[in-house]
This record gives sequence, structure tokens and C-alpha cells, in this order.
Amino acid sequence: MKSFKLNILLLLTGFLFSTSVVSAQKILVETEIGNIVLILNPEKAPLTVSNFLKYVNVHRYDGATFYRVVRMDNQANKKIKIEVIQGGLGDDSTKNFPRIKHESTNITGLKHLNGTLSMARNIPGSAGSEFFICINDQPELDFGGKRNPDGQGFAAFGEVISGMDVVKKIQVRETGDGEKNQTLKLPVKIIAMKVIK
Repeated sequence: MKSFKLNILLLLTGFLFSTSVVSAQKILVETEIGNIVLILNPEKAPLTVSNFLKYVNVHRYDGATFYRVVRMDNQANKKIKIEVIQGGLGDDSTKNFPRIKHESTNITGLKHLNGTLSMARNIPGSAGSEFFICINDQPELDFGGKRNPDGQGFAAFGEVISGMDVVKKIQVRETGDGEKNQTLKLPVKIIAMKVIK
């Protein structure tokens, strides 16, 4: 009887352990100019990864765009300069899920390095569907950085593992004038986003 109970206990312990360990997931981003492969980090940024996967799994990003690029030459009014491309649903708030709690880099231990995938936001807790990819290391986007005046940084949750050449092609595309100088004249369509093995 003791042996039976021990086996049941071991079985339950194994089950609980297997359901609590979350593995990294790869995402294929098919764009009209080439593919980008991302790897997400659910162990360190579970809320942000879960939010992103909600959009991926119900195909909300299919047909969305990369529409904003931030380069050294188009942020003259910013003292702290960064380099990123931004994508998502843009102004279409009808497709957004509820906003999520901010997972800052001082909690996750992740950093905004070359190829880092992160959530765009206004105030902490306002992240929804908009995401960005860093070009070069961007420490001012981490907790304590000065790009956002609140000092909370942005929520990094993954990285590009293939396709940085595509990211760089998007970054150098032509942007508008004046207030639209970070908006692509021809946004790059995301054909599909899906989880891959």
C-alpha cells in the first residue's frame, strides 16, 4: 500500500512539475519582404508572452503591419535616441484584448539588446497589441532608462533568432514628413504570424 501511495505521489508531482515548466516558443513572422523568426521567453516574462500569444493564436496579427521606424535621423526632438521598428494593429483598437500589467526589465532580468522583442506602451500597464524590435543595444529602454520619463522602461519578452536582415530592410524604408517622419509611407504587411517548432 505504501508503494502504491508513493507511486501516486510521484505521478502527481511529475504532472504538476510538467505543467508549471513553460518552454520557450518560436514564432514565424511572415512579411511581404521576408520572414522573421522570434523566440519568446515565458519563463522570465510570462504575462507579456501570454498576451502576445493571444494575438498570435487567434490570428489578430495576420494582415497587420510594421508601420513605424525610429532611426537616428528621424527623432531630432529627442535627447535620448533609440533605433526600433514597431508593428501591431495600429489604430484598430477594436481588435485589442484588455491591457496587461507592466513587466519591467528589473523584474524579468531581460535587456533591450540587438534583436530584442518588446511591448510598446504609453503609461505602465497600457501595453496591448503594439510591439517593437530593437536594432542595436538600447539600454535606455530598460528599467531606469531615460527614453520614457517614468523610468519604468519597456517590457522585453523575446528576441529575433533569424531575419534581422528583414528588420533592417524595414528600418531603412521611406517615412513621411513632419509629424509623420517615423511613419512608413508604405507599411510592411505581416502576412501571418504563427507558432512553430
